[in-house]
Amino acid sequence: MAAAQVSAPNLTTSPVDTEDYSIYANMSEEQLLQLAIERSLADTQQNWSHPSRLTTQRSALQRFQNIPPPANPPAIPTANPPSDPPCSLSDSNEQSTSIYRDVQKHFFRKDKQEVISWTRYNGSLRVTVKSVNDFDPFLSAVWKGDAKALSELIQSNSRNLLEANREGWFPLHKCAYYGHLECLKVLLSAAPETMNRRTLKGQTPLLLAVSHRHLDCVHYLLEKGADPNLANKQGETPLYKACEKGTEEAVGLLLRYGALTTRASVQGTTPLHEAVPRKNVEMCKMLLQARANLNAKNIYGIDPLFTAAECGAAEVLSFLLMKGADINTKADDGASALFEASKNGHSEVVEILLSKGADVNKSNNAGLLPIHIAAKNGHDGVVAMLIPRTSRAKLKQCGISPLHLAAERNRDNVLEILINAGLDVNFRLSDDWSKMYEDHRSTALYCAVCNSNVEGVTMLLEAGANPNLDFFNPLLVAVRKGCMEMVKLLVSYGANINSILTTHPTKFPAALLFCFNYLPMIKYLMDNGCDALSCFQCDYGSNTHPPIKESRDRRERLYYISEESFERSLQFCEIISRPSATIWAGPIIDILLDYVGHVKLCSRLNDYLNSYSKWAEIREKATPPRPLMHLCRINIRQQLGIKRLRQINKLPLPGRLMKFLRHDRESFADIL
Repeated sequence: MAAAQVSAPNLTTSPVDTEDYSIYANMSEEQLLQLAIERSLADTQQNWSHPSRLTTQRSALQRFQNIPPPANPPAIPTANPPSDPPCSLSDSNEQSTSIYRDVQKHFFRKDKQEVISWTRYNGSLRVTVKSVNDFDPFLSAVWKGDAKALSELIQSNSRNLLEANREGWFPLHKCAYYGHLECLKVLLSAAPETMNRRTLKGQTPLLLAVSHRHLDCVHYLLEKGADPNLANKQGETPLYKACEKGTEEAVGLLLRYGALTTRASVQGTTPLHEAVPRKNVEMCKMLLQARANLNAKNIYGIDPLFTAAECGAAEVLSFLLMKGADINTKADDGASALFEASKNGHSEVVEILLSKGADVNKSNNAGLLPIHIAAKNGHDGVVAMLIPRTSRAKLKQCGISPLHLAAERNRDNVLEILINAGLDVNFRLSDDWSKMYEDHRSTALYCAVCNSNVEGVTMLLEAGANPNLDFFNPLLVAVRKGCMEMVKLLVSYGANINSILTTHPTKFPAALLFCFNYLPMIKYLMDNGCDALSCFQCDYGSNTHPPIKESRDRRERLYYISEESFERSLQFCEIISRPSATIWAGPIIDILLDYVGHVKLCSRLNDYLNSYSKWAEIREKATPPRPLMHLCRINIRQQLGIKRLRQINKLPLPGRLMKFLRHDRESFADIL
């Protein structure tokens, strides 16, 4: 016997970056683990006499995750059931040939001469390799399906057929699991009383044979009188398992031998529920002919028709409707079959339901219609089908538009369809929906801006979206993100460049709060009419300023719904005194001075300019009188107004004058 203990902290497989990994895509975790163990053991085949080397081997699963699979991988045997456990390393020699009671998994090597078993213990994977000759002969015969050897052993009374392992497995269970029909016949003939015995999980031999699609064993057990209605601990009968596995022949056999179609699992799921996702109409016909309950619901209120809509079984759904299923069936969360089909993008199912008169205006418990969930998940074809049938009045009652959900998820194709269909781009969330968001957003435009989705924002603005409806102006969001393209887009469509944060009222435009370290953004805002003069209006003037108050948690919090009350609006000199903004004080004041006439700096701003020698020129720039040409420029800009300034390139003005008004400094010399 050779044993190795390897660490297996994570039994989930991660993607392997190899082109041929796709050949393993349909393998179960157990099969992948078997392959990994085989490879690990092959690498260490010469070291079995050195257990210390084996303990240092990397986890078999980790090796599989990090090493490309072989060009010709070994055959993977079918995963085996819980059978008999391995001896510990301290077992005596007398125990080495006993039947093991705790083996969780095992499989034979290709030559059938060795059995590899593994157990998981305290997060580690223990792998044991034993020769077939070291096992109990009876167990070896059962595992290998050697009916002749098994019969000889039974005749010599070398084995108690009524002895179960710790998990309640009798030899007959193992034969049914492996599908060894001849061995099964031998065991059943010798001990017919084990026919309907159950494991600790309630599994009968018939249930195991059905679960692993051993139809010959299923047929034989039924002929010998196996009870087709004995369920496991989960309430799953052989018929339930046959439907789950999609084995039409097994379903027919079980029904012929009296299997009940109305027996449900502990989850309330019936065989018909399980047959529907297999998309096998014939199987469903057999069940309904055997009096299956067409409208049976599981503990979640889901019936077979709902299941068909959920999994996109269009042909089965049409059959169930023909048999009288409720087309407007709803689950406990209020979702209808149409809602679920729309959610998963099953356009064929949606088309069938609509053609049969399904109610498109039934909302779920959250107040969403099928068109909402289709828009949210980006199913543009489904959205196109739902639009003409969805009531606009019902949409308003929902308090949220599909536009919001499409914009929130960057579903631009859906957004375009909804806009072209004439949905209101300025529809605002109801208070209940708005409060679900920390920023109390209300428009689809805001959602698109939050995602920095320039294409979506463009579509909404071109369709007439108002950029000034939200609690927080979308322009502030774009400035905060530092997205100049988005800022320019919003400004060109009339976003209020001088908007204020109601949660943190200031005496100057709130946009400046979010771009102190982005000077080109400040200049762009100023060029387009941002109020620079308000930044120099200070209540204290040349007097001493009070100390800056810190927030309760000593953090700068400027963009959230605040529970703190503000007795007055904050001034520019107070905001620029924050640690994150102080180092930018000089350059920021320098830009602002280009957009104001005669101003007097307060004592705090003067202190900042005096604190750094390189800012002396800025201090002189603020000293009156300001140059006449500069004052003329300020006056012209005031006369033009914000709207015209934003479209200055379209005005009938000389090129030099436009450059002058835009503060293109390199052109000032030739103007003089």
